[in-house]
Amino acid sequence: MESNASGDDFGDIDWNTEDELEISEIPISTSNLPTPGGVTIVCNGEESSSAHSSNSKLIQHFVGMGFPDKLVVKAIEEIGEGSSEGKILDTVLTYLELQNSSEEHGCIDSDQSTSGYDESLLHDSDIDSWSDDDDEENSDDLSESEKKLQTLQKMGYSVDEATEAMHRCGPDASIAVLTDFICAAQIARAEAPDLPAEIKPKANYTCSQNGKLKRRLYAELDNRKKQRGMVGEDSEMIRLPKPMVGFGLPTDDQSSIVRERTLPEQALGPPYFYYENVALTPKGVWDEISKCLYYVEPEFVDSKYFCAAARKRGYVHNLPIQKRFPLRPLLPLNIEETFPLTKRWWPSWDSRTYLNCLQTAIGSAKLQDRIRKAVEAYDGEPPEHVKKYVIDQCKKWNLLWVGRNKVAPLEPDEFELLLGFPRNHTRGGGISRTDRYKSLGNSFQVNTVAYHLSVLKPLFPDGINILSLFSGIGGAEVALHRLGIPLNNVVSVEKSEINRNIVRSWWEQTNQKGNLIDFDDVQTLDAYKIESLAGKIGGFDLVVGGSPCNNLAGSNRVSRDGLEGKESILFYEYVRILDTVKNIMSGRRFN
Repeated sequence: MESNASGDDFGDIDWNTEDELEISEIPISTSNLPTPGGVTIVCNGEESSSAHSSNSKLIQHFVGMGFPDKLVVKAIEEIGEGSSEGKILDTVLTYLELQNSSEEHGCIDSDQSTSGYDESLLHDSDIDSWSDDDDEENSDDLSESEKKLQTLQKMGYSVDEATEAMHRCGPDASIAVLTDFICAAQIARAEAPDLPAEIKPKANYTCSQNGKLKRRLYAELDNRKKQRGMVGEDSEMIRLPKPMVGFGLPTDDQSSIVRERTLPEQALGPPYFYYENVALTPKGVWDEISKCLYYVEPEFVDSKYFCAAARKRGYVHNLPIQKRFPLRPLLPLNIEETFPLTKRWWPSWDSRTYLNCLQTAIGSAKLQDRIRKAVEAYDGEPPEHVKKYVIDQCKKWNLLWVGRNKVAPLEPDEFELLLGFPRNHTRGGGISRTDRYKSLGNSFQVNTVAYHLSVLKPLFPDGINILSLFSGIGGAEVALHRLGIPLNNVVSVEKSEINRNIVRSWWEQTNQKGNLIDFDDVQTLDAYKIESLAGKIGGFDLVVGGSPCNNLAGSNRVSRDGLEGKESILFYEYVRILDTVKNIMSGRRFN
């Protein structure tokens, strides 16, 4: 969502002004949405003018991944020309498995139809059972480690990959855990731009740079988690609560905060993780986010309970929820106390007490002048239709009354105040007003995040090591600093040079004693870099971040494609990096 302060009314942006709008009430984009199984459904697209041309492209696509052309053609013929790429991939993999089995045992004809097999073969293969029938007569004399090594080899992994995984994950790790580690490592190596081509893994369905195959991998990991009993397949869809107060607020009685929650075993920390994104997403997005993050239940919070502006966000984390505490002093929760100078000019018929979500764009000068003229046209109160127009525009653009019949947008320093950043946090250093609005509109609300992270203070009295992904202007870092938690080492990954400069400037202005290491692209942060960094700083205590919401937010009516979208697909990079960190940290002790 780009900032454009010089635009007119931004009429193409849809704004949600109701406090607690259910996900089901939001118009959902029907293009390229992921299903729970990770398969892409493409709706409302124009049909190809030539089925033959479409099939040729599909065949070339899968052959380019390294699959035999005969198996690809056979799969398309078997399940139909209009089937999704995910189903075709499932079928090809099944044929390949049957073919490999035939070559090893001579008992299955790879040209036979799969119709005689249980349909579940295409969806939920049990990783732990793949080795059950292989070489039973010769496996009795092998040690457990040798059996696991043999199993991983038969699944197509190299001896080096299998050995490294067993070394990192420990001797007691299950086959499922080992394959999870190898898959994450393969993706990381495939995407590392500085690795020579000869040592990168060959393109296959576990390590392709193709975005859909990445999602396919996490769908497979999802199936494995289901098989390990982490969640039932018929679990209910996540819905937003009313009111949106998460697992409790600072004003609640701490002894009665909501309830205890039980985290899945794989989600337990340390390392701790904390992920944020907009709450009002296309249907099914938060289910997918939760599945990829170990089935941890999201915590949905509206920042109007922490400041005078609404900001509906979802947070998935494995932090404790007891004994939280807020930042002091508390921010005022209404417009009048936050901006007392507006009280003199505020008309009685504008009943707003708090502001709408702070966006990256502001109302234009033309709009402000149009509102002034509309109100001045009447001696007394304007008629109802004029009031409605004015209030709607004021809500949409968060306009304040700053003079008689005069409205104006929030200034950047007022954004900083509402979001909990120090004054002038984004000012200076060559940054423009437009860029300040953009950076602030995409940031965390510091007080909300600090409330959740406050539980870390007694756990890390000597300081904390953070991997901060999609760092923005350093909302998490500012929150931890204001909580009094020393920042020993921060590895910050942020694409925007402007934002990186803001964080670096804040780091120097606040005289931080630790080390700030920054990168510009999460996609270049491969497993080898992560392990090297972890070794240098002594491991990571917290992985924090919020991937782009461009294709998720209700204000985007052009490309609201969910996690399939060009920008929001980077969520899967957060998942990949978190999985890598957890595997590294679980397989190695850091001093």
